[in-house]
Amino acid sequence: MLQETNAVKDGIRATHRQRRAGLTPAQLEAAGQALATHGEAWAGSVTEGRPGIACVYLGVGQEPPTLPLIKALHRSGHQVLLPVCEPARELSWVFWTPDTGFERSRYAPILEPTGHRHGPETAGDAAVLFIPATAVDLAGNRIGQGGGYYDKFLGHLATAGKEIPLAAVIYEDELLPAGRIPAEEFDRPVPAVLVPSGYRPLAGGD
Repeated sequence: MLQETNAVKDGIRATHRQRRAGLTPAQLEAAGQALATHGEAWAGSVTEGRPGIACVYLGVGQEPPTLPLIKALHRSGHQVLLPVCEPARELSWVFWTPDTGFERSRYAPILEPTGHRHGPETAGDAAVLFIPATAVDLAGNRIGQGGGYYDKFLGHLATAGKEIPLAAVIYEDELLPAGRIPAEEFDRPVPAVLVPSGYRPLAGGD
C-alpha cells in the first residue's frame, strides 16, 4: 500500500515538474507578481493591517516565484522568516532583509538564507505561513518535494497547539480534484492555497 501511495505521488510530481519546465520567463514573472499581490493582501487581512511574522520560502527554478512576495511582505512591515533545512528533516529559520544572502542547501535542492538561525519556536510565533507544494487537492491533501520537512514542521506546530493560518503556494493547474492525492499518516493537510488568481480556502479551511 505504501509503495502504491508513493508511486502515485511520484507520478503527480513528475507530471507537474514537466509542466513547470515549460513555463516561460514572462509567465514566471507574471505569476510571481500575482502571488505577491494576493499573498500580501491575505497576510494583511489575517493581521488586520498590523505588522506580524510571515514564514515564507524562496521558490527556485520553475517553482512559483516567491521573491516578489517576500519583498512585498517586508515592505508592508512584516518580519519575514525563511527556512533552512537541518539534519533529521528539521527546519530552522532566518529573518530576511534586502541585504540577506543565499547559499545552496546541504540537504535539499533549494537556496537558503544566510544569517542567524532560529528554532521552530520562533516560527511558531508567525501570523501566517506560506509553504511549498507540487500539488494540492481540494480536500487539502498536499504533495511536497518528498523531503518531509514541512510535514514534520507542521507536526511540531500541532503538538505545540499552534494553529497558524497557512497556504500552500502552487500554480492554478496544480489544484486537483478532491481525492486525487493519497494521504499517509504523517501527511499534514493544508486549509488553503495561494495561486496566481488569489487565496483560496479548501475543504475545512476558513
